[in-house]
Amino acid sequence: MQDYEESVAFLGTWGSFQTRVFLLLTVTTFPCGYNLLSVIFLLATPPHHCRIPAHSNLSQDWIQASIPAQVEGQLERSSCSRYELDMMQNLSAIGTRPSLELVHNLSALVSGPEIVVSSLKQEGCEDGWTYSAEYFESTVVTEFNLVCSDQWKQPLTSLAYFLGGLFGCFVSGQISDRFGRKPVLFGAVAMLSIFCVALAFAPSWPVLTVLFFMMGIGQITSYIVVFVLGSEILIGSARVFFSNLCLPLVYVFGMMLLPGTAYFVRNWRHLSLVMAVPGLACIPLWWLVPESPRWLVSRGRLQEAELLLRSAARQNRVEAPHVIFLSASAEKATSQKVESLSFLDLLRTANIRKLTLMLWLVWFSSSISYFGLSFNMSSLSGNPFLNYFLVTVVEIPGFAASWLAARSFPRRLSFISFNLLGATALLLIQITQNSYPAITLSLVLLGKFGILVGTGVLYMFTGELFPTVIRNTAMSSCAMFSRVGSSVSPYLLQLAVFSQFLPWIVVGSLTLLSVLVCVFLPETFKKPLPDTIQQMVLTQRFRWPWASTPPPKDDGKSAKDQTTAPEIICSVRL
Repeated sequence: MQDYEESVAFLGTWGSFQTRVFLLLTVTTFPCGYNLLSVIFLLATPPHHCRIPAHSNLSQDWIQASIPAQVEGQLERSSCSRYELDMMQNLSAIGTRPSLELVHNLSALVSGPEIVVSSLKQEGCEDGWTYSAEYFESTVVTEFNLVCSDQWKQPLTSLAYFLGGLFGCFVSGQISDRFGRKPVLFGAVAMLSIFCVALAFAPSWPVLTVLFFMMGIGQITSYIVVFVLGSEILIGSARVFFSNLCLPLVYVFGMMLLPGTAYFVRNWRHLSLVMAVPGLACIPLWWLVPESPRWLVSRGRLQEAELLLRSAARQNRVEAPHVIFLSASAEKATSQKVESLSFLDLLRTANIRKLTLMLWLVWFSSSISYFGLSFNMSSLSGNPFLNYFLVTVVEIPGFAASWLAARSFPRRLSFISFNLLGATALLLIQITQNSYPAITLSLVLLGKFGILVGTGVLYMFTGELFPTVIRNTAMSSCAMFSRVGSSVSPYLLQLAVFSQFLPWIVVGSLTLLSVLVCVFLPETFKKPLPDTIQQMVLTQRFRWPWASTPPPKDDGKSAKDQTTAPEIICSVRL
């Protein structure tokens, strides 16, 4: 397997075959990004207050005064309580009117005795709630009343979606390694679409939560497998271009279109049906997307791999050699020479254990910051669809900046600088949130930009820190902790009960924690990639980010390693 790319070099880097595969896989990526943050719109919680029945026979003054006022930075109506309806009906019937100090727009011509409404007993929302229809016609929250005493169900539903993603991370690699990339890819896309349709007909909250879990599995599995399939079929610059630029951009483009769709389709059941369309449209591509020849070779199916590659050679108008691969016995002998390491080897020696634990913490913190920031957007003033669109668009320059930073600047310096930028912007929000909404939105976008660029650098940084023999296992473990962080992120909004600024403070503080941990990581910029655990760079005590060890003299090997460094991104992007 070590000579696979030399064996298929006759195809070239770009040709008709590679272009066709490139375009098809790029299109297949769209449903993954389109559904990523669907929970934000499906589970949106509009402003609400206790419903006053139409047959309550209350005067207009008492209807306006029926909801207690709360002061949390600004005056607003209580969401979960009202004054006792029976008491208000009795007072209204005898001509008493509520005190003017707590009622707005009350006619000055009304006469009769007054009563201070704040002295009345309060009760829960016995008759349900009235929800604002300014931005959403219907959401999961408004239909199943996931507010007040049932408010805990809303973040739990989001948690189920991200736990589905975590489960997908575990099983997608094993299933695709056994059954092939192509069947798992289209099975995951079909799974995502089918459960989106089923979601539109969910009769109850428990059923809906299970469906969200299944959607999470399909969403992450389809992205992982399309990434792996493209990385295995394409080679050289085509692989780097696909994995690190086009794939993320199409993913972001899908994320950008979802707020626009939610703007026009404001009923959550209808939106669920629309979300299934991109995935269903990709199913016919089954007859056009090839299986990974690299996977076929790894499974000993050399004849199928050669037939596929000879067909690719005809499309590229090149001549294939008579013998493309070695015999199965030779391949088996070669593969047996590769050292086999397990997950436990990440914790076996002191150096790799320190490195692994620090990176797990960094990935966990970065993921909470990234997804927590997206969920906290609902607390900002203004049009939520425009806010989410802008926070998605900022990812495009973020990807470009992370690519440039990874190519030109030390890893530690890049990660620390951009995360400090993001943390500073997020911590400043508590100064501007109530008074300057435009500045607050700008700070959120700047914070998202800094965190995103830092995360982009982190992908390559992590891949360069671990040796080849355990790099894939290490990246999988980091992705697992990243998914754990994303699963926790919906609960950040619950911290607003204590203070409206607390979610932003937590996100900014976690970003600062990542910066602090990164200070103790070794630098890898312009250094040869380690192949064994013994070649790993040692973790270090505190060292300023700009005080990096000078790169070694170019002895040929280092130069070779550096030229192939962009390829590392392909294997660690997930």
